[in-house]
Amino acid sequence: MSSGPGSLRQLWFRWKALNLPWRRQFLVGFDLAGNTFWQFKDAINANRLRRIVKFSRKTHHADVKISPQWYQWLHHTREAAPTIQEQQYEVSRQHMMKQLAAEADERWKSKPSYLDPPSRQQPVPAVASPESASPPQPEQEVNAAVGKDKGKAPAGKPAGKEPGPWDRAQRGAPSEKWQPASWTPGIAQRR
Repeated sequence: MSSGPGSLRQLWFRWKALNLPWRRQFLVGFDLAGNTFWQFKDAINANRLRRIVKFSRKTHHADVKISPQWYQWLHHTREAAPTIQEQQYEVSRQHMMKQLAAEADERWKSKPSYLDPPSRQQPVPAVASPESASPPQPEQEVNAAVGKDKGKAPAGKPAGKEPGPWDRAQRGAPSEKWQPASWTPGIAQRR
């Protein structure tokens, strides 16, 4: 962003902005980067005015950026050209949005995530059953290992009830216990 055109250049801009009948094109305005926006009558369709931008000589063509307000004006989406105050407000609004986004990013970084290493991971989700989240009691482990209380159901489960989906998930899938068998080649038969 430049500080704006000098006093001599502003006089020249005012002269070019006058919509005089003999003038082919006239200046509509300029943006904060020093680009000027012009309007002239279309040679093919006299009812419509063409709109163009002349880039600042100080800026390389690859670095030229046109604000959304001027872009809308160039494509006849917006009738009136944006004012300098409107452009300055847009720059300050974008700066404020970047600050708010950085603060939001910091808040999200402070919260644990499942993508973090195990030392910083989130706690167990609330959708898990209470049996799966609580660690087994030492008495239950001893009884299960020795084989006592075969007629009794483990604590927290009613006797004679089928195991639920959470119980099956704790034991693991059948594919987890699968091991490949060794392969021995046989003798090929001739046809």
